[in-house]
Amino acid sequence: MASSYSYDEESTHAPFFVITLASIFAVPITYSIFKASPDLENTGARIQSDYKPQDEDIIQAQRRKQKRKERKTKRIVSACVLWGVIAYMIYLIIVTQRVVPQIWDPYDVLGVSRSASEKDVDRHYKKLSIKYHPDKARPDPAKNETIEMINDRWVEMTKAYKTLTDEEVRNNYLMYGNPDGKQSTNVGIAIPQWIVEGSSRWAVIAFYATLLGILLPYAVGKWWYGTQKLTKDSVLHSSAGRLFKEYKEDITEGGILTALSVGDEYGEVLTGARAHQGASKVESAVLSSGVLSEADIEKLKAIDDPLRRKALCLLWAYQARINLGDEELNRQKYEVAPIALQLDRSFSSITLPFLLTQPLFNTYKTGQNLIQALTPSSAPVLQLPHFTPALAKSISGANSKSPLTIQKLMSLPAGLRRNLCSQLTDSQYNQAMNIASQIPALKIEKAFFKVIGDRVVTPGSLVQLVVKCRAIPPGTPAATVPTVDSADLEDIDPEEGDIDALKGRKKPVNRKRRNSEGKVIDSKMTEKDTQPPLAYAPYFPADHAPRWHIFLAESKSGRIAVPPFTFTSFDRPIFNASGKPTFEVVTMKCQFQAPPQVHAFPFTMHLICDSYVGFDQKMDVVLDVRDVGEANVVESDGEISEPDEDSLAGQLQAMKTGEAPKPRKQKKTVEEEDSDEDESDTEGEQDDTSETDTETEDEAD
Repeated sequence: MASSYSYDEESTHAPFFVITLASIFAVPITYSIFKASPDLENTGARIQSDYKPQDEDIIQAQRRKQKRKERKTKRIVSACVLWGVIAYMIYLIIVTQRVVPQIWDPYDVLGVSRSASEKDVDRHYKKLSIKYHPDKARPDPAKNETIEMINDRWVEMTKAYKTLTDEEVRNNYLMYGNPDGKQSTNVGIAIPQWIVEGSSRWAVIAFYATLLGILLPYAVGKWWYGTQKLTKDSVLHSSAGRLFKEYKEDITEGGILTALSVGDEYGEVLTGARAHQGASKVESAVLSSGVLSEADIEKLKAIDDPLRRKALCLLWAYQARINLGDEELNRQKYEVAPIALQLDRSFSSITLPFLLTQPLFNTYKTGQNLIQALTPSSAPVLQLPHFTPALAKSISGANSKSPLTIQKLMSLPAGLRRNLCSQLTDSQYNQAMNIASQIPALKIEKAFFKVIGDRVVTPGSLVQLVVKCRAIPPGTPAATVPTVDSADLEDIDPEEGDIDALKGRKKPVNRKRRNSEGKVIDSKMTEKDTQPPLAYAPYFPADHAPRWHIFLAESKSGRIAVPPFTFTSFDRPIFNASGKPTFEVVTMKCQFQAPPQVHAFPFTMHLICDSYVGFDQKMDVVLDVRDVGEANVVESDGEISEPDEDSLAGQLQAMKTGEAPKPRKQKKTVEEEDSDEDESDTEGEQDDTSETDTETEDEAD
């Protein structure tokens, strides 16, 4: 039999094709819409404050504008259209299924079950013949029946009867699906015929040519260019190249702000008339404010590009909190601040390969000033609401050269502090003190070096800098701060079987530590790290999640020894649900390779928060790199036992020396010998293994 092809004129199969095609795009787009945003700014809590700064309306408008960029409007519209098409296709399927011919089934035609025997079928057919035989049946006017309908029904019944009783007819039905034998094949194409025939074929060709020749290459090219035009710091390559040229070893904070004005990103904001309108007014206001040094003024006047010059003036006006007297200009100064912060992060990355400490410090300080809207010479206390430069100067004294920090202010007795801030009303003063009590100021409790599975740091080993801190907001009464539990300052290796935790891919759920009595216990840890509140930055027109940077520097040479490690969350919450500090000890670890020489290397560890001014800390630490042979020395009095052959330390020892470690000698006290005999040996081994000291002998407290 010949095969024939037919198009889906009645739209019986085409909806299935359309649903499949639309689902390919609808499902991933919908997933991307509902997928939780990984941005830290969308997941952090907020510091409670009802303070409204100057230009509050403009700042909030800029924040809403930033949120609109993240709402994925195009994807939401595309998903709605695609799901609408899918819903309409489902509707067509439901409607067309009512008129689609059903598959011919002899059992359904006769109305017998599939388990009926031949005798049952014969008996049932005889009953039907009495009722439906054309000689006995009469047309029913109520059902609009005719003689032809009665004859056709009886023919179908007879064919079904023969299919179930006649062997030859039954074989035809089983082999070909039809009691009459093999039929011609009809292949249905799931598109209407009008698409490929007649005058429509040229429109279809034009559609596919436009789709495959123009739209698809444009979409791919736009995606590729969008991914390639930005660096890993999300700035334009052209801007990064210009920033690199601005780098100098002696660059100051003002010089960094001048360097940040080279970004091409400002052209996306200061477009058209906005690039030049009001430039002289902004520059005049900045120069007359007195916040620029002589060097900064010379750098500003040396800029020839009018767009860059205006962008720099707007940045100085933003940091100095200058009211430009024009709503449009004030709006522009807040628009350029987030751009400058992004460029500053890129500039920090540019300074790292030079390994100089001071340029990196200045980039961090510039970022702090951008977030808090402060000039390099401003007092850090201006981060608190209602504090003005005049008030800060009166508190610190006219002859004071040291900046007034929030910590210094909050360390004063409450009565004296209130008298110094007498210019503030009670409401304003309480607002400022409330904000100060919520700033997550980290205090370093302990910092030391260690190597997992080893007692000492050996040349070339993977060493960890372990930093133990507590968040103690400024002004917290000393009586309310609990004493640090020595057990929280311990850092015991994860269990040997927890490979992911040993390699740093995840943190252990149960972290062992020693309590005050020296006994090893399990410290329950949360599965996910806890993010601190978003930075309190009332003038910055975007949400910002605080980041803490830890790096090691050589204080004498002023060079970076270990590049910065960045932390955005902690293994324990630093604030409870009500916003009160928990005083929990949090752990931050920085892993790097130890030097290849045996020596005691003195470093200065820096802990810098990118969101607040005046909260940076530093501590002197010593990395004592010892010879490999010292790791195998057994200390007396059982303080450090020989590594077990089944332990991680024992395996490392075997790799270094080529000798198998000795089996562990079990030691029992009188109380242990009298204990329950059913106690498992595994528990005993865990207790002994935990006594292995994983810290170096020279720890910096």
